[in-house]
Amino acid sequence: MPYPVTRILTCAGLALGCAIAQADEVTLTDIAGREITLEVPVERVILGEGRQVYLLGALQPEDPFNRVVGWREDFSQADPDNYARYAAKFPELEALPTFGGFKEGTFDVEQAASLNPDVVLMNLEAKAATEEAAYDQKLAELGIAIVYVDFREDPLRHTIPSMRLLGQLLGEEEDAEAFIEFSEAQMARVIQVIEAEVGSNERPSVFVDRAGGYTEDCCMSFGPGNFGEYVEIAGGDNIAKDIIPATFGTLNPEHIIAANPEHVVVTGGSWDAYVPGGGWVGVGPGADLDAARVKLQALTERTAMTGIDAVENDNFHAIWHQFYNNPYYFVAIQQMAKWFHPELFADLDPEATMKELHERFLPVDYEPGYWVSLNER
Repeated sequence: MPYPVTRILTCAGLALGCAIAQADEVTLTDIAGREITLEVPVERVILGEGRQVYLLGALQPEDPFNRVVGWREDFSQADPDNYARYAAKFPELEALPTFGGFKEGTFDVEQAASLNPDVVLMNLEAKAATEEAAYDQKLAELGIAIVYVDFREDPLRHTIPSMRLLGQLLGEEEDAEAFIEFSEAQMARVIQVIEAEVGSNERPSVFVDRAGGYTEDCCMSFGPGNFGEYVEIAGGDNIAKDIIPATFGTLNPEHIIAANPEHVVVTGGSWDAYVPGGGWVGVGPGADLDAARVKLQALTERTAMTGIDAVENDNFHAIWHQFYNNPYYFVAIQQMAKWFHPELFADLDPEATMKELHERFLPVDYEPGYWVSLNER
């Protein structure tokens, strides 16, 4: 059944002028499979996660915040490097009202209603918590739609339809399709080579160390989804795929030592807001790669890395953690393909791909620093 949304729009202050945008009522299907009927393009949006700006930025690079009336406060903490770059160019973002999360049960419905949004954009992973807390019912009673997108739980299947859905919501269908075309073309540069050149016995074993150094415990990783799937597409063999049944989970040191991975890929970022001075590897835009390499080297000394081939051969790498959580995953796949099969991808330049992505689609300038490896001397 469609999810009905009725909006009553008023126009005050006629002395200042009042323009009503042309809108069409449409029924859309979100990533949760729900039908939502509302007027598009929407004009007032609440972001259920601040990092949804990765999506908006690719569709509205000239002003990604012009329809955002509030957002969850996570972007500045989870990705302070990019937050600073966006804030420098769009200082108005620092004045946006902030919200708690649906999953944490700290979202304020009354505060949201006071902002008169057309839609609340939510991540799919928050759906169960949203329904349990009856946020969906409370917002529906106020005539506010929830639309679910996903670029974390199953990014390889849901990112493109999420981009297409946002294009419809914002009236930016052409820009959405241009981004999708670019994304698919960049993915094909890896997939075609792997399918043609790499047999099942030629895939190096890979351990993905999720946020390595974030805690003293070892080791968080990915099962068959997200970065775990990126590994497989890039021509590797994810050692956790048959141990961790879901997207996210943990391997114990014995698992890793027994698997003896040929490559380790650590995901890293700037997480002083969460773990000040932690052992995490600080990669991201403008990162100090010498400092990142020192931290990466320190992670090889953990018990779980004892005697493994990846350490012995310096096939120990770090890559920006947020590739797990945005529509730029194809760049991570390209870089991992170069690490796993350097002879096959000698002419592939992920740095150039990332630069072109920024120049063609994103609001901020490209700065290198998104990955580092111990085999780069």
